[in-house]
Amino acid sequence: MLEVYSWPTPNGHKVHIMLEECALPYRMHAIDIGAGAQFDANFLRISPNNKIPALVDPDGPDGEPISLFESGAILLYLAGKTGRFLPETTRGRYEVLQWLMFQMGGVGPMLGQAHHFRLYAPEKVPYAIDRYTKEAKRLYGVINKRLGASRYLGGDDFSIADIATWPWLRSWKNQGVELGEYPHLKGWFDEIDARPAVRRGVAVLADQRKPIVNDDKAREVLFGDRQMRQR
Repeated sequence: MLEVYSWPTPNGHKVHIMLEECALPYRMHAIDIGAGAQFDANFLRISPNNKIPALVDPDGPDGEPISLFESGAILLYLAGKTGRFLPETTRGRYEVLQWLMFQMGGVGPMLGQAHHFRLYAPEKVPYAIDRYTKEAKRLYGVINKRLGASRYLGGDDFSIADIATWPWLRSWKNQGVELGEYPHLKGWFDEIDARPAVRRGVAVLADQRKPIVNDDKAREVLFGDRQMRQR
């Protein structure tokens, strides 16, 4: 059974959805990032960057246990383990991988900054809010254009590129975006939202998550000296 260490955030949802789509048996370990559980020594042994999600597979590729951190790496591992959501052909595989990298290098970091400066920064920084809101809209536009020419991000079939990207777009309101302005993206978004495995994945640990209290203590854990301290 897979051991999964996670929390209901966009990066956590990626792996939860993949596990549900692939019907893999797993045991979930809640890592409450608001309470600082990501700094526990046992968690740091499998996730040295103190970020969720992380995964331990006792039945690794060579029959020995393997531990993985970084959501994109976990999606690739599970795709390889199951033979699902990543094309077998070289051309198809790279079509998907470029959009997975687009999410990992662009969508996640930039929308994360939009969330931070729009919602959590202790002071309003108009330049930062404007910059990251505009970048969010630009990225939505890139996705919308792609989905005007392709049913899914990686081509004709649902893939790990869609699984990686969709959770980050669920908070479009917090990013200063109007989803209706991107009709191709909205159709794709709604289709994925209706998938039963996606619904199950989003529900994982949802009952344990509490609204982030935007005070000095919470910021210290999530964004402050404790987060930045080298371990």
